[in-house]
Amino acid sequence: MPFNLADLFEQAVDHFGERECLVANGVRRTYAEMEARANQLAHHLAAHGVRPGDHVGIYAQNCVEWVETLWAVFKIRAVWININYRYVEDELRYLVENADLRAIVFAREYAPRVASVRSAMPQLVHAIYVEDGSEARLAGTGAIEYEAALATGSPERDFAPRSEDDRYILYTGGTTGMPKGVVWRHGDVFFALGGGIDQASGWKAQRPEDMIEKAKAPGPQVYFATAPLMHGASQWSVMSRSFVGNKNVLLAKFEPRAVWELVAREKVQALFITGDAMGRPLAEALDAAGDLDLASLFLVTSTAAVFSPTVKDQFFERFPNLIIVDGVGASEVGGNGLLLCTKGKTAMLGGGPTFKPGPGSVVLDENLRVVEAGSGVVGKLARTGHIPLEYYKDAKKSAETFFTAPDGKRYSMPGDFARVEPDGQVTLLGRGSVSINSGGEKIYPEEVEHAIKSHPACWDAIVIGVPDERWGSRVAAIVQPLGAAGGDGSVVLDPHLRIATEGEPAASAVTAISIELTCPSRERAA
Repeated sequence: MPFNLADLFEQAVDHFGERECLVANGVRRTYAEMEARANQLAHHLAAHGVRPGDHVGIYAQNCVEWVETLWAVFKIRAVWININYRYVEDELRYLVENADLRAIVFAREYAPRVASVRSAMPQLVHAIYVEDGSEARLAGTGAIEYEAALATGSPERDFAPRSEDDRYILYTGGTTGMPKGVVWRHGDVFFALGGGIDQASGWKAQRPEDMIEKAKAPGPQVYFATAPLMHGASQWSVMSRSFVGNKNVLLAKFEPRAVWELVAREKVQALFITGDAMGRPLAEALDAAGDLDLASLFLVTSTAAVFSPTVKDQFFERFPNLIIVDGVGASEVGGNGLLLCTKGKTAMLGGGPTFKPGPGSVVLDENLRVVEAGSGVVGKLARTGHIPLEYYKDAKKSAETFFTAPDGKRYSMPGDFARVEPDGQVTLLGRGSVSINSGGEKIYPEEVEHAIKSHPACWDAIVIGVPDERWGSRVAAIVQPLGAAGGDGSVVLDPHLRIATEGEPAASAVTAISIELTCPSRERAA
């Protein structure tokens, strides 16, 4: 048996068939039920022209059909493509055209958008829609209803052998430009993101059967990924936990009170979030969740965004024995490392997120040499070992990101600047593409933002560069304070970051508070 994602799921089905696999929006599936329905859809897709290597789009909010579709597509050695439901028509058209979709499964509410970009999918041979109560018009989609599609397929597992070389593609918006499809081998992405390597201990599966042994280890059994499945963080929370027979909980759309209600109802033990964007509203909602029994929760994991110390402290006030794990990684590298936090230990080094690098994670200097601990050299975060093959249909960007260094190793280096501390930990500084050049010094906005967000009076902050006659650019911070808007030093900025005029509608403006930032390397402030 290879390290193939469909094979790993089927192995879990054979061992944990009667366990609950998924609870989403009140709908429940055991492992055996998920398997049978995924088999039905897989046979249906194959009967309608989907072949190994073909691309199948999934365009919906979190639901059981999303997860059933992902397993179905892998079962026939096809490749599913995550479609961001927030994309406007230009982005959506670009993605579906770039991804060469052969089939698409979409929620009915998005039918008008699918119809509007149908001309960008010349290879499309089949479409399926999931009923969601929206009654959106289906004209121009040519789609068949999801349950009707399943009814035509066999629930039997009678598929051809698969390979570790089968493909998984994750489309990511990144920080600049249009969406890019990161192409992985199943065998590599399993070790990078699917639990094949333990980032904390370095344990590595030697054979697929090791995942069944791993399932016997003590730890959380009920996981709740709160982010949309269109993002890699939730995809891998669901898939990695499915390989070891855990129960996954999903919510169609993030809403803080609803999250805590589900934690109480399903006895969730591990909560997955994406930084402050979810952490802050969840922390605030805790006060109103006093009537809920949340005693089951003992682990919160955050990834893909900064999770500020002040927000972590709010969680610890309610859950003093909580363990918080900050995961650092990207679609192009997998997991770079972890930061483990317990009550009273949430401080960072140097103003930026600081973490213990995982297996294969390094910082490379401008000559692509590994940066030594404590050298003070600022380089770029990279990873070797199990990394992606390329960006789909983008040879130039692929060559820039995935390359062989002078040491003979192949690396993935998306562009995050970082520094290696004397104790070997790594401090993330931010993307070089958005660094501020002030008098020849590179200033990383994410590092400054993280320092500002550590202040207990700050709700959110964004750091930008503004023109300066002397320095070329200077650092400015737009800060949203906690509580009511206004107060000493606060102003209101319009969408162009100009001070708004009196009487301007509040919906078009943002409250900001001016602060002074001092550069430690010389006496100047912005």
